Amino acid sequence: MRKALRPGALALLLIAACAPVGSGGYGSNASAGGAKEVSFLVFETPNLTPDYWDTAIKRVTDAHPDIKVKKIVAPSAGERTAYAKQLLASGQLPDVMQAVAPSGFAESGHLYAWSEKELAAYQYPGSNPLGGKIYQLPYNTQPTPLVYYNKKLFARAGITDPPRTYAELLATAAKLKAKDINPFVVGGGGKDAFAAAYPWIALVGADVYRERPDFLVRRRAGEARFSDPLFVRATQKLADLVKKGYIDKAGLSRDYPSTEKAFLDGKGAMYPMGSWFAASVDAKELPFGIGVFAWPTDDGTTVVPAYTGGGPIVNAHAKNLEAAKTFALAFNQNTANNDVLVKTDAAIIAIKGYRPPTMGPVYQDTLKVLRSGKVVNAFTVETGDDALLPGMSDKVFAIAQQIVAGKTDGAQAAELLDQEWAKAGGR
Repeated sequence: MRKALRPGALALLLIAACAPVGSGGYGSNASAGGAKEVSFLVFETPNLTPDYWDTAIKRVTDAHPDIKVKKIVAPSAGERTAYAKQLLASGQLPDVMQAVAPSGFAESGHLYAWSEKELAAYQYPGSNPLGGKIYQLPYNTQPTPLVYYNKKLFARAGITDPPRTYAELLATAAKLKAKDINPFVVGGGGKDAFAAAYPWIALVGADVYRERPDFLVRRRAGEARFSDPLFVRATQKLADLVKKGYIDKAGLSRDYPSTEKAFLDGKGAMYPMGSWFAASVDAKELPFGIGVFAWPTDDGTTVVPAYTGGGPIVNAHAKNLEAAKTFALAFNQNTANNDVLVKTDAAIIAIKGYRPPTMGPVYQDTLKVLRSGKVVNAFTVETGDDALLPGMSDKVFAIAQQIVAGKTDGAQAAELLDQEWAKAGGR
């Protein structure tokens, strides 16, 4: 889904025209009887199609005919948080928002804080607190990213096993390039700038968060900087991959769906991407096998950047607040909805007692990698007190584009981040 994660610049004057989708909404059969209307902001991806959202919403309104839902679709998956901010600025903040980062909304009093009782069904009810309160339902764990690889292209380059150390990763990339095989498929074009950042997110997890899991907490307190040597070294590794020609700069012209297609079309051997990609793979018949590994560390320790959250947040000032809360909880905990989400988006559901449907081999391998390593936060995806300052994720993605384009090195990128941090009001 996560993912991740991208900047948006849609003019506010277009919001009213494109926000509500469907004039009657869902549960309209009960509207004559006084159904309470709830607006619901969603986003679409190759996995989460319009039909997925429509069907999932209908399951809930069929069970709660007193609720009528008006679906709102963000311009893109990565723009969902920026779009919610635009809607807030125009006085149109939706009642329920799926996988929108709560930071910035919660501190200004716009979000409902879930009670301990309402969170009792979740495996990790204390995930991503803001000021000690939970604003987003923590229902889904997503490794972001892992590295998916084309076994056929590995074999063509004489590579028998996935790399375990960073030195082995470099050697793997060199062997692939020597055979005229693009080592890494990375995107980031247009509105999907977030796709350029996945190798950077992996490097921060492997090299920074492994050593300093509280790095962003310290950054918020002014006790650390992006220009610290540890962060610069991790960032320079990305710049070096670009300099060696291991990351194809042409990927910056591809949006997210085109980047996924490029990998599935065999236009590169390794694809740093979130765990949701496993659903796309297992649903297709491909002429090659796909494996998965965690981005390697220098000493071979397995580190998995991951995030547990992604559920709905609720507008504290919703006209029908109780209906909005009821819908959010019901949508999030509906077994059929979650079964479909597992099948379509490879979700790893973090709800007590939930048993996933039978899944394919890439999903199962993804789970094995998650369970085999040290789990750390996924840079840019955090949504609690250890998150980036509001608006900073978009800056990270833009700087990632510069690194992949070969225009910025590790030290310059880190300094740019510190400058943007200061502009965002940080120490």
